[in-house]
Amino acid sequence: MSLINTEIKPFQATAFKQGEFVQVTDADVKGKWAIFFFYPADFTFVCPTELGDVADHYEELQKLGVEVYSVSTDTHFVHKAWHDASETIAKINYYMLGDQNGTITNNFGVMREGQGLADRATFLVDPEGIIQAMEVTAEGIGRDADDLLRKVKAAQYVAAHPGEVCPAKWKEGEATLAPSLDLVGKI
Repeated sequence: MSLINTEIKPFQATAFKQGEFVQVTDADVKGKWAIFFFYPADFTFVCPTELGDVADHYEELQKLGVEVYSVSTDTHFVHKAWHDASETIAKINYYMLGDQNGTITNNFGVMREGQGLADRATFLVDPEGIIQAMEVTAEGIGRDADDLLRKVKAAQYVAAHPGEVCPAKWKEGEATLAPSLDLVGKI
């Protein structure tokens, strides 16, 4: 079942962010664009490469009004320990949500049954709390923050320009499409 165009469900969690433990709820997410970046576990292999890649793009995402919430079923204490132990994870300035009870992971439908681990999944949520994009990959396939950034810009463009859509490989500043009867069969 697709979660596209559905509202995020209520949650509350403790996160590690910039040296502190902070509380985060679904209400904190609303009013701005958000990325929920699920990964299986701290102290693993593909996960730090992905989280580091997002950290490298965090400043640009912030300029676009996007907040990032990485989520695993580890606790916020484990997130802090990983942040302190790993050079790659140490550069993270976004929220690292602890979801040890699995509420958030189950809300987004990405809990691996019987394992207690999240799938490798990304969700883009608009300021109203509505999921606009999602991606789920297999365990060994890492995600690309450049493509995530492109999707954010496309989603924001479409939200700001009703009646226009962004074609494949669209980049900021390129031509969009205005779906109409005149375009049918012409693309």
